[in-house]
This record gives sequence, structure tokens and C-alpha cells, in this order.
Amino acid sequence: MSIKTKLDQILLRYENVGAQLSKSFELSQDDLRKLSKEFSDLSKIAGLVKELRCTEATLAETKALFRDTVDDPELRELANNEVIALKERIDSLNHQILIMLLPKDTNDERNAIIEIRAGTGGDEAGLFAADLLRMYQRYAAIKGWGFEIMSSTDFVGSLREAVVSVTGADVFARLKFESGVHRVQRVPDTEASGRIHTSAATVAVLPEAEEIDVIIDEKDLQIDVYRASGAGGQHVNKTESAIRITHIPTGLVVTQQDDRSQHRNKAKAMKILRARLYDLENEKANAERAADRKSQVGSGDRSERIRTYNFPQGRVTDHRINLTLYKLSQVLEGEALDEVIDALIAEDQAERLASSDLST
Repeated sequence: MSIKTKLDQILLRYENVGAQLSKSFELSQDDLRKLSKEFSDLSKIAGLVKELRCTEATLAETKALFRDTVDDPELRELANNEVIALKERIDSLNHQILIMLLPKDTNDERNAIIEIRAGTGGDEAGLFAADLLRMYQRYAAIKGWGFEIMSSTDFVGSLREAVVSVTGADVFARLKFESGVHRVQRVPDTEASGRIHTSAATVAVLPEAEEIDVIIDEKDLQIDVYRASGAGGQHVNKTESAIRITHIPTGLVVTQQDDRSQHRNKAKAMKILRARLYDLENEKANAERAADRKSQVGSGDRSERIRTYNFPQGRVTDHRINLTLYKLSQVLEGEALDEVIDALIAEDQAERLASSDLST
């Protein structure tokens, strides 16, 4: 099927759905919800296609004017400039449309679970893990997303691990490329000789799963209740509110003790477990996809070193796309993280476009 035929079909479907919605009183609530979502999804690409067709028509008219201005140098120059501008706009519209025609990642619209863990490097790794947690928290605030720390394990001002729920528009679509090993190079405060230390933290970004996505049999779960440990005042060691859930078939273990309510701790633990089980299935598909691609940009491989934060040079380097920004503080504040994420998304789109039948 040609691109033109695909676009014609999109416009036709857009008009048909719009016509159905104009008679919303005849629709059930379920049909109305589905059609409204489809209409919203189609609106952007339909708008681009309409603009493309209009711009192509304007270009044809301008070219005709260009041919009729042989004896008028000034008007000919104006027409020529207009032709150049219209061609550039058409190229841009075509590219945007091709990107939108690429198969969608079904998880892109989901919320996300972020797991951050200190890696190699001792106390410095824990401090860096805490830096990453703050970076994502600030980035979420900038985006207007919800950010809830579901569980965390601290040690003398550093972070051993944290599990975070992030909710909002396009959360997983923008954060999914953050999975991997993040490396930091800096001089620790305790280093008297000024020697640069290298340490690391791992980040895993999981799409949040709904109950209908993952069916968990209660018989497959071992649930242990125990007393919370760590900071917490009188609550600690007096109330058995901490929960440990073991998924027997996979061996996955989730613990939750941050809340004083055993019920809420169990609900949070099940949310994390559901996301991890859902992610296991996605990893299989990701591995198969990555095997057919040269780059690992979208593979979500968490054993891969993806980024280095170099404090002495004030730079951040993403090794998957050879991108270096001398904006370390802005990235860690969440302000410039979009520059890295946008570049990763663009690279992933370019790779998928090159390997699709749309590129021909």
C-alpha cells in the first residue's frame, strides 16, 4: 500500500469517526469513549495531512506563478523564495507524518515504575543514586507529572535503592530510554588528594501494568508479614505492617514497609510485582527486536552503560548516540534532561523508520 493511499484512508476514517461522534446520543458510553479516543489519536496526523495537501497545492500554484514571471526579476525572486520555503515545509510535514505512521509502542501511554539502585563505588554510588532520584523528581515536577516514592532504603545520607511511581501524560514514552547503568566521575568530599572516583547506579524503568495485563494467581504468592525496621519512631518493631511478597513461579520478591498500613503496603507491593512481571514479558520482545537492530537505544538493556556524568568537566555523555552536553548541573536539575531524551527519541525513530517499509 502506498503512503498516499494510507493517508487517504486516515482522512476518511477521521471524517467517519467525526460523523459518528456528531450523533453521540445514539452511542453507548463504551462506544463513545472508544470513538472519542480514536478521534483524538487521529486528529494530529489528519491535521498534518490536510496541511500537507494544502501546502502541495500552494506549491503548484507558486511554481505556475514562477513560470509566468520571466520578465519580472523582482517578482521572480519572490516566487523562487516562496517555492524554496514551501518545499522545506513539505519535507518537514512528510517527515512528521512518517514518524506518526510508525508502529506505536503499546506501553508509551502508560505510567511508569522507576527503580534506582546504587551500584559499584561504595558510599559514592549511594550519593549518586540519590542525585538521580532527585533528578527524576525535579524532571517530573517540570512535566507536571505525579511522583511518589513507594519505597526507599537510605544509609547515612546516601541511597541504596528506591522504587518510584510516576504518573502523567507520555511518562513511559519519555522515560523508557533511562534504563541502564549511569556512571558518575567526580572527586568525593572525603578525597583529600583530589583523585577522581568512578561509581555507578542502575536505573530500571518499567511500564505500569493494570490488573487485566497480568493475571496473578494467589496460589503463586507467598506473603510474609513482619515488623518494619529502620527509622520510624514508635511505629518501628511494634506493628507488623511490613510486607514481603514472593512470586513462586519466577522467584521475584517485593518488599514494602514505608507505610504504616499493612493494607497499603500490600497494595504497593502488588503494584510493583505486577509491573515487574509485565516487564519480563516485554524484555523477551525487546531482546528479539534488539537482535535485529544495530543500536541498543530502545532495547532497555539494564546491564549496558548508557550515560556518564563527569563533574570535573561539567559534561553529560550518552554513549548510545554519542551525545555530549556541557550542562551537567542543568541535567541533574531536570531542566536539560529533555535535550538528552529528545535526541534519544529522534534516534530511535530514525532507526525504526530506516528499517520500515515507510522509508522506501
